[in-house]
Amino acid sequence: MKHLEPQRTRIDTLESLREHLQWAIELEHATLPPYLCALYSLDPERNPEAVEVVGSVFVEEMLHLALAANLLNAVGGRPRLDTPGMLPPHPRPLPHGSLELSLVPFGPQALEMFLRIEQPAPPGAPAEANGYETIGQFYAAIEEGLRHLCERLGEQAVFSGDPARQVSADHFRHTAGHLVQVGDLASALAALEEIVEQGEGTARGGVWDGDQDVFHPERQEVGHYYRFQELKLGRRYQRGDTPQSGPTGEAIQVNLTGVPPMRRNPRLSDHEPGSAIRTAQEEFNHTYCTLLSQLEQAFNGSPKLLGAATGTMYALKGQAQALMRMPDEDGTTAGPTFEYVPPELRR
Repeated sequence: MKHLEPQRTRIDTLESLREHLQWAIELEHATLPPYLCALYSLDPERNPEAVEVVGSVFVEEMLHLALAANLLNAVGGRPRLDTPGMLPPHPRPLPHGSLELSLVPFGPQALEMFLRIEQPAPPGAPAEANGYETIGQFYAAIEEGLRHLCERLGEQAVFSGDPARQVSADHFRHTAGHLVQVGDLASALAALEEIVEQGEGTARGGVWDGDQDVFHPERQEVGHYYRFQELKLGRRYQRGDTPQSGPTGEAIQVNLTGVPPMRRNPRLSDHEPGSAIRTAQEEFNHTYCTLLSQLEQAFNGSPKLLGAATGTMYALKGQAQALMRMPDEDGTTAGPTFEYVPPELRR
């Protein structure tokens, strides 16, 4: 795995700020294909808790993607998603980071990758604008840059974007968390806090992320990292638990017998053109790139297209699950490849 040297240099120009917020969009998107592979490999009847956890994390990563787009729009940038660079071949690094991402079905390997993605920053860890060790350190560098530029240039100069391009909470009704519309430093800091706390737990090192559990409204929700710890350790967190104690609440079950043995990091090139598996993978890629196009348009002034994107997600689910029922030659099953299709070639 290629490691980048952490850059602790300050984000000190608006151009650099916009560049790093585009990186944030790329970072939030990069988590989606691995989460989707794990989610689509799960049978809700055999693994209801795992489906809830992975599904809730995926939806909140979509929320984080929208928050990153709101941040970039607020400072006069233009979110880009429908580009080849969003879908390099897997395994791939987390954008501008040091973690390798793979496409694998749900299981111990996927859980370890997810725990590494959502790992909290150590206490006192430095902000890292590039080559970051944790996502929290990357967002800390963006926060430092925002504060610095507002002090130097004034908030009005920094937040020069069109408010009409902000995506509102109306488009994310079925998720925990808050879709902050960004127009000044206070709202920008609130958006950054929402992203980090939902992933790592609270900035003070707590397990809980401050939201109510969508599936169990009587409970408070734990951060993404701690949700995956619950699945790994087979037990829920309860009040009084800490990162040091681990979860001490009720037991939860994970059943790996019904998870299809999807080929690790599948590629179109694994199969001949015209073969059943390759044709199905190509259909999935066309649909996924349509989703990227819809999201890009939604974040660039057409927010109603988020509704169309939801419909596209349902189509993706059926296509991915059909792939995972197709036996491959080596005892595995097929799986989605998440490869880019240029707009002119989409069906």
